Amino acid sequence: MQVYHEFLPVFDDRCEVLILGSIPSVTSRKLGFYYMHPQNRFWPVLSAVFNEKITDKKAFCLEHHLALWDTCASCEITSSSDASIKKVSPNDLSLILNKANIKQIFTTGKKAHEIYQKYLYPLYKREDICLSSTSAANAQKSLDDLIKEYAIIKQFLT
Repeated sequence: MQVYHEFLPVFDDRCEVLILGSIPSVTSRKLGFYYMHPQNRFWPVLSAVFNEKITDKKAFCLEHHLALWDTCASCEITSSSDASIKKVSPNDLSLILNKANIKQIFTTGKKAHEIYQKYLYPLYKREDICLSSTSAANAQKSLDDLIKEYAIIKQFLT
């Protein structure tokens, strides 16, 4: 099924870190924001990394200078399975990179990293750091493992 990215990126000119997923899940598209599946650990991980309760996800990102978007503008995908992604049309990262002082780009999961490397790195020549997926499908990573891994984000924030 062809899916089109329906959300604007979260960012302002103060952002220093760009976090890129692949494309929003069915649940996220239904609820209208990133990482909204109740079993996805993205928001609990960031909450722990910054030792702060998250009540407003967009405000939290901007307060901590985190830009949030995805690698795909559109793609074919079955349900929410990253493994099924094909026929990718990438997002135009210049929208963020030309306005914010992004020090580091992170991709969340192997598929986002693969898409970034294939379609976006050749355009922007900016290395990404691939973090583990926070999806419940990534059961081999515990919440504590993810928190330790995602703590690297803070090294790129002033």
